[in-house]
Amino acid sequence: MNHKFPIKRFGQNYLRDENIIAKIISEISPKSNDLIIEIGPGEGALTSKLLEKTEKLIAVEIDKRNVEILDLKFPKLNLISGDFLELDLNTIFRKYGKKLRIVGNIPYNITSPIIFKMIENKEIIHDSVLMVQHEVAQRITAKSGGKDYGILSVITQNFTDVKLCFKVSPNVFYPPPKVYSAVIHLFFKENFNEIKDDEIFIKIVKAAFGNRRKMLYNSLKNSIFVHLNFNSTGIDLSLRAEKLSIEDFRTLAKFASKQIDKGYLEQSK
Repeated sequence: MNHKFPIKRFGQNYLRDENIIAKIISEISPKSNDLIIEIGPGEGALTSKLLEKTEKLIAVEIDKRNVEILDLKFPKLNLISGDFLELDLNTIFRKYGKKLRIVGNIPYNITSPIIFKMIENKEIIHDSVLMVQHEVAQRITAKSGGKDYGILSVITQNFTDVKLCFKVSPNVFYPPPKVYSAVIHLFFKENFNEIKDDEIFIKIVKAAFGNRRKMLYNSLKNSIFVHLNFNSTGIDLSLRAEKLSIEDFRTLAKFASKQIDKGYLEQSK
């Protein structure tokens, strides 16, 4: 039983190529006791291979038509009908008592929200293997100084070690998307910061890139950090944000964190 018409608003492009599926499974390298969440299993191309390898697979599918298909195909699958972005990952973590591995051929229109949701839950996630738009994969893995380097690059690379695994042709999907895809592997770093410090880091990065054409000094002056003087940080404030390394952003965030009390942070959300 196959759906002939994937739904455009869900960003559905079904993976059809067995070689690509095998390469993704090889990159995931699932073990029998892994706790894996698959985002958007569609009609189960990856799901069937994952079920051969692991006992703890949770599939999250938003399209009710696919939920019916998956129910029929995989009666023992732990299937959640709903939106991954609304899923409470902590509840799953507490139930199984182990870190999550998150995988999937994800809808390209919600790649950033999915990555940011994982970063918000970084303490309970081990790693993630995702198929994303190739252009987004380039942004995620970009180094400072390039045109692709921005908020997504800095925040993702601060909290994860990123690997761009391989590029994928549109021809392996139905229907074929208009763009190339890529598989990325995110390994979440052990994090010893307070949550407040991580929040400030993210706010600093967003403020710095608030206007890419402006010098860092002006970008920060036009942000919630307007009252702070960053002159003593050792960072050249005449640079644009894309010239800063991730370590530079950490320096700015540490400086801001020391000067901002909890009340100020709450007000600035």
